[in-house]
Amino acid sequence: MQKTITKAFSFKTLLSFLGPGFLVTVGFVDPGNWATNIEGGAKFGYELLWVVTLGTIMLIIIQHIAAKLGIATGKSLAVNIRDSFPKPVTAFLGFTVVLACIATDVAELLGGGIGFSLLFGIPLWAGSLITLLLKIFLVISQRYHRIETIIVSFLGIITLCYLAELWMVKPDWTATATALVVPKVRSESIYIALAILGALVMPHNIFLHSNVIHSRKWGISEEEKMDLLRYEKMDTLLAMTLGWIVNSSMIIVAAAIFFKNKIPVNTLEQASATLIPIVGHYASLLFAIALIFSGVGSSMTSSMAEADVITGFLGKPEDPQTPLYRLSVFVTAIPAFMIILFSIESYKILIFSQVILSIQLPFTLLPLLILSRNQKLMGSFRSHNVEFAAALLISVTVIALNIYFLYTTVTQGN
Repeated sequence: MQKTITKAFSFKTLLSFLGPGFLVTVGFVDPGNWATNIEGGAKFGYELLWVVTLGTIMLIIIQHIAAKLGIATGKSLAVNIRDSFPKPVTAFLGFTVVLACIATDVAELLGGGIGFSLLFGIPLWAGSLITLLLKIFLVISQRYHRIETIIVSFLGIITLCYLAELWMVKPDWTATATALVVPKVRSESIYIALAILGALVMPHNIFLHSNVIHSRKWGISEEEKMDLLRYEKMDTLLAMTLGWIVNSSMIIVAAAIFFKNKIPVNTLEQASATLIPIVGHYASLLFAIALIFSGVGSSMTSSMAEADVITGFLGKPEDPQTPLYRLSVFVTAIPAFMIILFSIESYKILIFSQVILSIQLPFTLLPLLILSRNQKLMGSFRSHNVEFAAALLISVTVIALNIYFLYTTVTQGN
């Protein structure tokens, strides 16, 4: 048996492999995250920061498995599900994922619309329409690597804006450090905790990662792929850590401003306006700018995921140049825009959309786990016992949170 020789680590090679994980990251610093994080920080202070930490750990494990599936099989998760499961199961899973994609699009378009409305004083529907047109133009007219550059730039702007706000509000760092690692949840906070988790571990991002990973050259043999897999791990780890910093910053800023001063927050517009008398106009301006880039950037990645999901489940080429791929960009965007157009309470819709994602998540995680343990499909990339156990624990945790959420909703309703 020939021994595999691992090549020395190359920083230059790492730079060439960075990217796919950051596309996923912009998807979980989207406007849905803004709504849930601000709601959590404003109502419960630093209490729910641990959910972001837990969600990020989940993300690193799950997104790595999704990327590894794409590397090992040369196919996306959508195509692998279609090839490996009975047609009725495939149809059900595809339907639930499309619903999750619509919920995702609602959050992205609404967030971008609110950002444009705050910055330019235009109606919310007009801002959402601008976000919709921008994302369609950027996805359809640009090549993948150019899109990747745009998205990473957007992510950088969002990060800088929130770090600046974090510096302005001067939070309680002792309380922050404790809340980041000590779990605490009550019946009053379970809805928001679940929404935060749903906004972090997003079904469409799992499908997206398994597809965009093909933008890098992984070699032909399993030995070549295994040797390069460490660069995927670093890409995923670095990107998810950046997302953890941004999402934690959102809750910390909300806790330091709104919870501390007992200011109720019911809309993102209100959150922006309330910042002005406390920390100055610049914080509100940064809020609006970051929200626009968040809405447009995450809207682009959600459109890519939606098109990949639809073409993959239908067994068609996942090619941006094909008519079906381009049509798929519209399929989920139009109903999402209509929901925004005829809705009144945009803030509640944002949070509810994230709960829908969390409820759908088990229907994405379970097929991924089954496929990741398939020796014939995965070969030497098959999830080892520790990795699989961790992923299984994540799935059980998500399902348990969903059951508890539904139970709490029903009992409180009675």
